[in-house]
Amino acid sequence: MDLPHEFRPLFRTSPVLDLIGPLYCRGEGVDLVIGLRVEAKHCNARGTVHGGILATVADVALGYTMAFSSTPPANLVTANLALDFAGTAKIDDWLEAHVDVQKQGSRLSFANCYITVNGQRIVRASAVFLVTGQLDAKASA
Repeated sequence: MDLPHEFRPLFRTSPVLDLIGPLYCRGEGVDLVIGLRVEAKHCNARGTVHGGILATVADVALGYTMAFSSTPPANLVTANLALDFAGTAKIDDWLEAHVDVQKQGSRLSFANCYITVNGQRIVRASAVFLVTGQLDAKASA
């Protein structure tokens, strides 16, 4: 699979990410960008990427950016995730999720995410995270 410059496999995974992945990333902390090459398994019956996949990519991008932009990384739980769909993607499209951190507090953190295809925004997402502590060293690797 051909990846855009500087993208590498995502540094962390989970059972659900193993199902939808592989996910890729470039940058770190507040500059983290998550990428996904759309495959048939990501699509609905119309041949476009399913909204649930886009929501998952947004949630991962928002959470990982927020968590890993502090040292040690914060342990966050998604309290609210809202998405607006402004477009779609099809098989072989490259998705990128870019995050804009609004505020990182001691109890709540807020951020926005834009998922793009070929430079066009197809999703706007916003999230609120509950800060529950810090990740342990084993979980943050």
